[in-house]
Amino acid sequence: MGVITSSNTTVAVRATNERPQRMPLLLQISTMTWRSLVVAFRTPAAIIPGIIISVFFLFVYQASLSGAANFFLPGQSYLAFILPVSIISSSLSGAGLAGESIVRDIENGYFDKLLLTPISRAALLLGPMIAGAVLLGIQTVIVLGVGLLLGLESATGVGGMLVLLGLALLLGAGFSGLTVGVALRTGSGAATQGASFLFFPLTFLTATFVPVSLLSGWIKTAAVYNPITYILEAMRSVLLTGWEADILLRGVSSALVLGVILFGFALLSLRSRTRRR
Repeated sequence: MGVITSSNTTVAVRATNERPQRMPLLLQISTMTWRSLVVAFRTPAAIIPGIIISVFFLFVYQASLSGAANFFLPGQSYLAFILPVSIISSSLSGAGLAGESIVRDIENGYFDKLLLTPISRAALLLGPMIAGAVLLGIQTVIVLGVGLLLGLESATGVGGMLVLLGLALLLGAGFSGLTVGVALRTGSGAATQGASFLFFPLTFLTATFVPVSLLSGWIKTAAVYNPITYILEAMRSVLLTGWEADILLRGVSSALVLGVILFGFALLSLRSRTRRR
């Protein structure tokens, strides 16, 4: 009996030792992020229009409104004031790509196969969201490059531009949470593309063309409660006025809160989808 028990114990220990190790969470997230980026770069026609539109808006805003800016930005650059608007508008295209990658996986059955693996549910969501943030980061670098060619000067130098890039990455990840959540709930490419434009009005219900102090009525109220307002102010402060800790803190906090809320929405959408299966 002792021999049999010992043998069984040895077999059990060996089976336990031979059980496959689960991939570390960070590696899971980075793998899913890389996969989403590869899929996105295979369809450059989905990325390039967002960059072109952002650069186009930058040219139009600078050419048509820079003269009027002398009334509220004396001695300051309207280009630095309006450039963050182009960055935020480009975030919509990056967010849409994140959701579309989920829809594509759902349609070809790959997403259901992923759900059968021991991959973390957080990695399934964070991968496409971070990929959306990276795409927005690339677009931001391009917009900044065009801005520099147009004569953009940063009051905080290269450090301020890096802060602006960091805010753009946070914003891109947050917006991607919305489209990923809609993609999981509907499995529809059309619904996902439509969801990416739900935030489009937010870019205009804020201090888009003039500071908040010059707004009045209902649009000023909307701007005060719009998180995009504080992200815009943080981006503008590093380009126009220098390091202002309170403005930067409000901008980073707004981007983080927006990202957490929309990640929660995506997580609830994933749970809803797995429950239906």
